[in-house]
Amino acid sequence: MDIASLIGFFLCLGMLIFGIISAAGITGFPSYLDLPSAIITFGGALAATLCSVSMADFISGLKSITLIFKAPSTNTTDIIKKIIELSNVARKDGLLALEEAAADMDEPFLKKGILLVVDGTDPDLVRDIMQAEMDNSEARHKTMCGFWETLAAMGPAWGMIGTLVGLVNMLNNMSDASSIGPSMAVALITTLYGSLLANWICTPTSNKLKADNAVEMVQKEVMIEGLLSIQAGENPRVIEEKLKAFLAPKDRETASSDEGGE
Repeated sequence: MDIASLIGFFLCLGMLIFGIISAAGITGFPSYLDLPSAIITFGGALAATLCSVSMADFISGLKSITLIFKAPSTNTTDIIKKIIELSNVARKDGLLALEEAAADMDEPFLKKGILLVVDGTDPDLVRDIMQAEMDNSEARHKTMCGFWETLAAMGPAWGMIGTLVGLVNMLNNMSDASSIGPSMAVALITTLYGSLLANWICTPTSNKLKADNAVEMVQKEVMIEGLLSIQAGENPRVIEEKLKAFLAPKDRETASSDEGGE
């Protein structure tokens, strides 16, 4: 589990509750809960987002919020180490020996690339096939990010619509001066709900999905470059130095392999 997303999510909730209680007290908390405002803001934002995407993308987008709480199964450093191991195997026993290594591999993208190399596929074709899969994966990720960006835009917009509805109701009852304050408060709650939807849930989710996508794309680039280097018969030490260029300087030492090429 990604502890950063989990902590951030509940810290935001804690800050909100603290702010409400410190200003209005525990007894004032119910005044921030209004069902019609929630229906207008959350329901309207979700409905407007549904109008913007297909049903399949809408369902996938909602489900994608769970991804921000999942820690990556692999990291770039481990992938580089694995590729260096594969390069040593290929250098000692030939490319066909990589097929056995691929059998126990959990990473499907790397496994697919290894099998292409073992089958003797032209290097340019290997790159094209893997690049196409990488591009399509990124496109799917962008669709999920776009879903949350759209919902983030719709939240405040529908919050404002709810506020305008509340103001109309308030102005229609101006004869009762005692109702103006409470009516104004209820009208503004929809704006609050819209801001919470955008800035507590949607924008952080979109940003986290973008960050995870960027990391995954770098990892796939590492795999492509590493496999093509192995196929070209490059020295494992050269491959190691080439792939370590994808890492931040502070991470390059941990990616070093104890095994070297002749």
